[in-house]
Amino acid sequence: MSSTMQTDNFTLFRERHSVRYFDASHKLSEQEIKELLEIAGSAPSSWNLQHWKFVAITEAAAKEKLLPIANGQKQVVDASVTIAILGDLEANRNAESVYGPVIRAGLEDAYSGYNSHQILFAQIEEAYAVSESSSYRRDEAIRNASLAAMQLMLAAKANGLDSGPMVGFDADAFVKAFNVPPRYVPILLVAIGKAAKPARATSRFPVERTVIWNGFDPDTTIF
Repeated sequence: MSSTMQTDNFTLFRERHSVRYFDASHKLSEQEIKELLEIAGSAPSSWNLQHWKFVAITEAAAKEKLLPIANGQKQVVDASVTIAILGDLEANRNAESVYGPVIRAGLEDAYSGYNSHQILFAQIEEAYAVSESSSYRRDEAIRNASLAAMQLMLAAKANGLDSGPMVGFDADAFVKAFNVPPRYVPILLVAIGKAAKPARATSRFPVERTVIWNGFDPDTTIF
C-alpha cells in the first residue's frame, strides 16, 4: 500500500465522528441510499449468511413514528435517512440462497474447507439447531449485523456524509410500530445525512492501554 493511499484511508476512519445534529433540508435519493446499503451489505459474516436486514426510514410520517421510540432524539427526524439495523436470528435459512447458485454452477471452491456443500449445510443447521435455547442465534445476529452497521457508517463518510449510531431506543416498541417479524431483532439505529453542527470532540484511549500482547499476564491486574 502506498503511503498516500494509506494516509487517505486512515483519514476516512479518523474523520468519521458520531453526529447528533443534521441538516433537515438535505435529502438523499432512494438510489443513493441503496448504494450505501449495498456497501454495508458487503461486510463479512459467519458462513457468508449475511445476518442483517435494513429498515430505511425516509418519510416524514415514519420519522415522526420513530421519534418517541428513539426517546425524542431529533436526529431521526432531521437526518436524511435513519437506517434500523436488524439482526437475523434465523440466518441459517439464507444458506440455500447464498450457496445454491454457485453449487449449481459447479463452483466447489465456494465452500472452501468443506468436502461437500452437504457437509457445510449440515454444520450450519447443527449450529442453529443446538442453539435454539442458547444465546448463539442472538449473538450471531448482533455480531454480524454490527459489522454491516460499521461498514455503513464508513460508506457514508466516504460519500461525504455524516452519521450517528444510536442504541438508545425501545427495541420492543420498534418491532411493534414497524411490524418487524420475530425472525429479526433490532440492533441499532444509524442516522445519515449532512451535519448541521460538528460532532462533539471525544478522546480515545492510547493503544498501549487497549492492546494485550500474546495473552494476559496472570500476575498483572489490568484496568
